[in-house]
Amino acid sequence: MARFELKLPKMGESVAEATITNWLKEVGDKIEMDEAVLEIATDKVDSEVPSEVSGILIEQLFGKDDLVQVGQTIAIIETEGGSSFLVDKVAEEAVVPAEVAAIEKTIEIAKEAVAPTDYTTSDKFFSPLVKNIAKEENVSIAELESINGSGKDGRVTKEDILTYIAGRKDKPEAPKTETKVAVAAPVKVQEQVVSKAAPVSVNGGDEIIEMDRMRKLISGYMVASVQTSAHVQSFIEVDVTNIVKWREKVKTAFEKREGEKLTFTPIMMEAVAKALKDFPGMNISVDGDYIIKKKNINLGMAAALPNGNLIVPVIKNADQLNLVGMAKAVNDLGNRAKAGKLKPDDTQGGTYTVTNVGTFGSVFGTPIINQPQVGILALGAIRKVPAVIETPEGDFIGIRQKMFLSHSYDHRVVDGALGGSFVKRVAEYLEAFDVNRDF
Repeated sequence: MARFELKLPKMGESVAEATITNWLKEVGDKIEMDEAVLEIATDKVDSEVPSEVSGILIEQLFGKDDLVQVGQTIAIIETEGGSSFLVDKVAEEAVVPAEVAAIEKTIEIAKEAVAPTDYTTSDKFFSPLVKNIAKEENVSIAELESINGSGKDGRVTKEDILTYIAGRKDKPEAPKTETKVAVAAPVKVQEQVVSKAAPVSVNGGDEIIEMDRMRKLISGYMVASVQTSAHVQSFIEVDVTNIVKWREKVKTAFEKREGEKLTFTPIMMEAVAKALKDFPGMNISVDGDYIIKKKNINLGMAAALPNGNLIVPVIKNADQLNLVGMAKAVNDLGNRAKAGKLKPDDTQGGTYTVTNVGTFGSVFGTPIINQPQVGILALGAIRKVPAVIETPEGDFIGIRQKMFLSHSYDHRVVDGALGGSFVKRVAEYLEAFDVNRDF
C-alpha cells in the first residue's frame, strides 16, 4: 500500500489560500481518480478539489471552515501498490529522539532569527501571508489585531494589511502614549456615530437573514472600491440599429454552424477590446503611487447568479479573439457561472470590466469599479426610439434601436478626456458595424 498527499492546487497567480467549505468524502470512503474530494472557496469563487489518484481516504488534515494555503497537504489517500508519496510512519519513528530535538531546536532558532514577534499569542487568526507581511513591516500584535478585516469572519486579508501599512507610512511617528489617545478614542466615537446614524429596528414580523459568504465578500469589495477610487461617470447614447438587424439576420445560421447562441454581449465585448487597444490608458491598475500598464487585455464579464449574487469571470486576451471565439468564451463563462462550475483562475487577472445592466431593463447605470481596475462599462437596454436621421435630402424622424453606454472610471488616474474619449470610441465601433460582415 502507498500513501498519497492531496495538496491544495494552484488556482491562479493571485490566489494564495482557500477556505474548506465542505468535505464530499469522509475517512474510509473509496475515491476514484478525478473524483471531487472536497469543496473550497476562495475570495471569488467556490470550487472542488479532485483526487489525482484512486484509493481510500484515510485522513483529513483540515476541517470545515479551515483556511488552507496553496500547496499545503489537506488529505491523505491510501492507494494500491506503487511508491509512497508520503514519508512512512516507520521511517518517521526511526528518527532518533536526539535528532528530533536537534531539528526542533534548529527550527526554533530560525524562527526567532526571522520572526522576533510571536503572532501565535493572539486569539485572532491570521494567515501565513499576512503574518509574513506584518513581520517584514514590523507590525506589532496590537496593531495587527486593531485592523478591521474584510475577509471571512472579519479576517485580515493581504489588501487590509497593505492598506494599513501604507496609511501608517504616510503618518509622522508619534510617542506611543499619544498614539493610544489619537487612535483608540476616535474609534469609539465613530462607533457611536454609526450606531446613532443608522439605527436598525426589528419587529415581530421582520425576517432576519444572515448574508452568505459571497454576499459578505461582495459587500466588502463594493465599500472598499468606493473608498479607494474617485468614481466619475460619462454617458453616451449609441445607435445600434445595424447590429440589431445583422444579428437577427445571422443568429440562426450562427447557432447552426457554431453550436452557440449569438447574443449582443460578444459584439459589445469585441468593440470594447478594440477601444482598449486604442486607449491603453484605460487598461491599467493602480498600486499606491504607481500606475501599472497591463500587457494583456482581459475583459471581466459581470454575471448575475441564480442566488442573487454577482461574479465576474474573465475573458483572457479578449483582443485576440474573433467574434466566434468571443461568443464561445462569453457563453462558456456565463453558463459555468450559473452552474457554479467556475474555477478560481476564471475570475483572476481582469484588466477592465463590462456589465450588462440592460438585461434587467435598466436604461443605464453607474457601476462600481472592480478593483484594482480603473474602469467599468455598463451596457444599457436596447430600445426602439424616435430619432432624427440626417440625409443629403434633409433630416427626418425615424425609428432607431438605441442604447446608453455608462462609463465609470477612476478619476485619480483617468481624467475626463480619456474616460470620455474611450467610451466614445466604443460607440463609434458599434455605430460603424458592418452589416455585410461574416461571422
